This record gives sequence, structure tokens and C-alpha cells, in this order.
Amino acid sequence: MAKARRAPDFLIVFCTLAILCIGIIMVYSSSAVISLSKFGDQFFYVKRQLLFAGIGVVAMYMMMNIDYWVWRKFAKLGLIVCFILLILVLTPLGLVRNGSQSWLGIGAFSIQPSEFIKICMIIFLAKYLSENQKQIVSFTKGMLPPLLLVFAAFGMIMLQPDLGTGTVMVGTSIVMIFLAGARILHLSGLAALGIAGFTALVIAAPYRIKRITSFLDPWQDPQGAGYQIIQSLYAIGPGGLLGLGLGMSRQKFYYLPEPQTDFIFAILAEELGFIGGVTVLLLFSILLWRGIKIAISAPDLYGSFLAAGIVSMIAIQVIINVGVVTGLFPVTGITLPFLSYGGSSLTLMLVAMGILLNISRYART
Repeated sequence: MAKARRAPDFLIVFCTLAILCIGIIMVYSSSAVISLSKFGDQFFYVKRQLLFAGIGVVAMYMMMNIDYWVWRKFAKLGLIVCFILLILVLTPLGLVRNGSQSWLGIGAFSIQPSEFIKICMIIFLAKYLSENQKQIVSFTKGMLPPLLLVFAAFGMIMLQPDLGTGTVMVGTSIVMIFLAGARILHLSGLAALGIAGFTALVIAAPYRIKRITSFLDPWQDPQGAGYQIIQSLYAIGPGGLLGLGLGMSRQKFYYLPEPQTDFIFAILAEELGFIGGVTVLLLFSILLWRGIKIAISAPDLYGSFLAAGIVSMIAIQVIINVGVVTGLFPVTGITLPFLSYGGSSLTLMLVAMGILLNISRYART
């Protein structure tokens, strides 16, 4: 492909970096108390977040300047490597954290393979769908092959278990297949099968049943399954319009568990209020709007599907995370992109944004 014709999309760069900066501030604000108590260093979490943010921004800049067609050549290899890593996670090499065996690493350095497979699956599906779009209307010849891979990966992720990451990967894949022109009848049948499978997963694990019942009525078990949702609402409510002030959260004082990760939006709403929460959501909305425009105006099908997959992944994570924090969805353990603490998640999201920005350099005006 020819040399990039224009600068990357400015609004996406601005929104990504703005959310990232807000996230670093909020990671410090939400974790300072816990960091000081656990590690004797109030900057423990934010220093690590800054490290991964720096690595991620450098990676985003590199991806922004590498032709996105390059990743098409490595789509199959990347997926194979991810499957191997998912297998290794389930061996004694895997590290257990918060009840999930989802990490590989030594000491303080670790990676979460389930995060890697999200972007590798997007790249693979973009390649497959761009080459087989005419066959996608056929269930056996078009839809079934990629779905088998998606659900194989989902099954391995569930063995960890990590329902949140698996849900994002499957949701993103289904959106991409739908955009490729899959029949509504096939997708409806798949949805029915998915609901049945999800119900079976919930019934099979008592803690998931508690999560569902706590979502419907968190006050039924305020000291158990409903604790996180109740504490999250206690954070959001007092925030009001303008918030209690940066650094003035009360819920971070051991009321809301791990406030720097999945529930960081609750601390943000508590300290910065409705205005702060809406500002972050507006930045995400602009980012997603520009991403959709890039997907529509990409110079080829591969670029369109790749951009659509990245945008869908971010949108699904934002919707589910904010929904969980505000009590609209059951607790799933999904981070808020660019805001939540987490090395693998943050780095991979910035890598994905770099690929999206590279596509924007070729997009038709």
C-alpha cells in the first residue's frame, strides 16, 4: 500500500490521551489509601500505571506508523500464539489472582493472554470476513468456521474463569459478523443458543447466580453478593453535580473493593460528580463516532472490518463497565478502557488505537 497520505485522526488522538490522563489521575486518587496500606507507598499503583501508559503510548505511536495491512499477514500466527498462551495459563505456569487463573509471568511482571486474544481475534476476523464476505450468508460455509474459533477461545477463557473478557470477545466477534452481512435468522438462532449457554454457565456456578440475584436486588445480600454494587451506588450518589472534589472520595477508604480497577468510574463520579462522569462519556462518544467514520471510509473491506472490530470492542467494554458501576448490569469484572488500572488491558487498548489511527491515515475523505 502507498505511503500514508495524511495525518492521523486528531480527535481520536486527543480523546484517547485525554481519557488516559484522566485515568492516571483517578488511579492515583482511588488507590493511594490502599497502596499506602498494602505496600507502604501511596504511589505504587499509579507508578505502574504510568509505566504501562508510557509503553502503551509508544506502542500506539508505532502502530500508527505501521501499515495496517502488515497485521493481515500475521493474523493466523497471532491467533495460534494466543491459543498457546491460553493453554499455558491453565497449567501450573498460570498465576491466580482474585479467584481467576488468567495471568502468565514471573514476580511483578505478568501478562493476561485473554486480553491479547481480543485484538488478535479482531485481526483474524477482519481478514476472514474481507476474504469470505460473499459466503457469510451461508451458515456452514461462512459463519460456522469463525464461530468455532470464537467459541473455542471463549471456552478456554471460561476455564480460567473470566466471563467478562470472554463476553467482550464474543460480543465484538458477533458485531463484526453481523456487519459482514450475516443473516438475521442465523444470528437469532445463535442468540438463542447463547442465552441457553449463558443460563447453563450461571446455573453451573453458584457465585454467578449470586451475581445475578444481587444485580436484581443488591440489598438482599448487602454484606455479600450485593456489596460491590451497593458501595458503588453509595459513591455515585453523594457526588451530585460537581462531586466531592478530587481526592475527597470516601468509598476508597476500604468500602469499595479494588476501586482502581473495575469500579474506577464510581470513584470518578464521587469526586468529579455528574459533570465529570458526563465529560468522560462524551470523550468516549467522540472517540467512537470518529472510529465509526473511519470504518465507513476505510479504503478496503479489511480496513473497514478491522476498524469496526476495534470500535465495537471499546464500545462494549464502556457500556458494560458503566452499566455494572451504575447497577444496570451484573458484576462482570470488565475494565473501563484507558481509565482502569491494568497493564495488559491498557497496553493492548493503546495498541488497538494505534492500528485504528493508521487506518485513519488511509481513510477516504
